[in-house]
Amino acid sequence: MQLTVNGTPVFVHTGGREIDSARPAARPAIVLIHGAGMDHSVWSLQSRYLAHHGRSVLAVDLPGHGRSGGEPLDSIAAIADWVIALLDAAGLERAALIGHSMGALVALDAAARHGTRVEAVALLGVAERMPVHPDLLAAAHAGEQSAIEMVIGWGHGPRGHGGAQGGSCPTPGLALIPGGRRLMASIRPGVLGVDLAACNEYGQGADAAASVACPALFLLGALDKMTPAKAGRALAARVKSSQVVVLPQTGHMVMTEAPDAVLDTLTSFLSLRRG
Repeated sequence: MQLTVNGTPVFVHTGGREIDSARPAARPAIVLIHGAGMDHSVWSLQSRYLAHHGRSVLAVDLPGHGRSGGEPLDSIAAIADWVIALLDAAGLERAALIGHSMGALVALDAAARHGTRVEAVALLGVAERMPVHPDLLAAAHAGEQSAIEMVIGWGHGPRGHGGAQGGSCPTPGLALIPGGRRLMASIRPGVLGVDLAACNEYGQGADAAASVACPALFLLGALDKMTPAKAGRALAARVKSSQVVVLPQTGHMVMTEAPDAVLDTLTSFLSLRRG
């Protein structure tokens, strides 16, 4: 599906069903927000199911990513405001926001500053602060392959690496590490650097969490090296109404490393019937 947001063409994957903006109560909307250097495809294992079980789904390519036009936005607050503009473009008054990593910070910030537009938030792989090493930032800004290798390598736990503890990928035919490399290699040079800089510079996580009034789910990987579960729990403690789920043997890429567990948790949180 193509939308125009702030004058720029935007691609939104709807999970195979059209968005029902005319009857929002019948199929409440969900916006799925990807992380740094990625696109809507990271949600492939959840978006279609959610779209066929009671929700209007907008798995979006952020500006400058995937099939969307424009340039990448350079701050978490700017992306959060853009997500609200996306709702306007789709004719939606409210939505639940589900975000991963950078997308989780975006969902958190949007819920804090645009509370009347956000039904609930689910935050995957999140922490109050997401500092990025200067060497990784420099490599990402330069479009170097080493930046992709660092992000993909550190982002996956044993399941992604196929180690003895984690075994092979839970999804037949999908190799997580090579797939992650191909996805991140498809983005324009420099986009990953803009995204990582936005994460590195965002320092409002604690204040944003304290301002969130809607229900919040924190879905964390027990073996996450990028946003450790301990940091996610600390952030959740600042939210008025939060639920924390920690997935064992899972790294930062929780939605691809443990797709069934993520879907089970999301459907429960969103009060959908699984099956």
